[in-house]
Amino acid sequence: MNHNDNGNSKGSEAEKLITLEDAYTYCRQISKHHAKTFYLASMFLPKKQQKPIFAIYALLRTVDDIVDIAEVKLTNGLITSEEIQRMLDGWKLKLQSCYDGKCDHDPIMMAWHDTLKSYSIPIELPLDLMDGVAMDIEFKPFETFDELYVYCYKVAAVVGLMTSEIFGYTDKQALEHAIELGIAMQLTNILRDVGEDVDRARIYLPLEDLRRFNYSSEELMQKKMNDNFLNLMKFQIERARSYYRSSEKGIPMLEKPSRFGVCISSVNYGNILTAIEKNNYDVFSKRAYRSFYQKVSTIPYVWLKTLLSS
Repeated sequence: MNHNDNGNSKGSEAEKLITLEDAYTYCRQISKHHAKTFYLASMFLPKKQQKPIFAIYALLRTVDDIVDIAEVKLTNGLITSEEIQRMLDGWKLKLQSCYDGKCDHDPIMMAWHDTLKSYSIPIELPLDLMDGVAMDIEFKPFETFDELYVYCYKVAAVVGLMTSEIFGYTDKQALEHAIELGIAMQLTNILRDVGEDVDRARIYLPLEDLRRFNYSSEELMQKKMNDNFLNLMKFQIERARSYYRSSEKGIPMLEKPSRFGVCISSVNYGNILTAIEKNNYDVFSKRAYRSFYQKVSTIPYVWLKTLLSS
């Protein structure tokens, strides 16, 4: 099923045959294929919450992919940044139409249209998400952590805010902690992907932090491992963990059926930081990851943790 089908009449007829169930299945498959930790965590959510969660992730992933693919074309001169922005603006229009109560035959928008009947997700959140991924089109390094925080908020924390509306919460303070968890997860992504980003001539770590540890951008681009780099990585990992620790306060504020899924996602994502440490902070030649067995083995611990937080 191709959600980018521009459509001859045959394609349009096929699109009309897409049922709501097909649309949600499509969103689910995107989540299953691209986000193993996220997908595993979603399996522990009540069935009625799984579908809207998949709809949110499918939009996130699709917009992200538009930018990723377009970036390659941009580098090769096959597309302009203005054309990429127009593609993103097209999705913004689809989304606005969806919020206005109109539904086209795009499976992701069909799923969103249905989700919005049951859950109140402010349109500013998905729009912020699109603006966040657009920051990657003409990438500029982040001078300060405050600048990086804005990026992390837009590409990750808003996802936490959107999903919180699905999970349900008893205290508005839960939203602040959802933001913290989003920041923690995005910082984890950045630390895991340092080497891959260097290959793309990109530095996501705040430049002020490189200076603080007397480690230059040139050394990072050369993938130089030394004591300054190790100290830089230790500092970044501790920062991410501080956000995870603070975000934990929000778990008991969520509706009970949602707590386990959110907690298992947080624990497994946070454990990527441990994997970086076990790799002796080598994010250049080794990818820090958690095997399926490692992820599943956290279930008893997380189960007990959520019971105690009740």
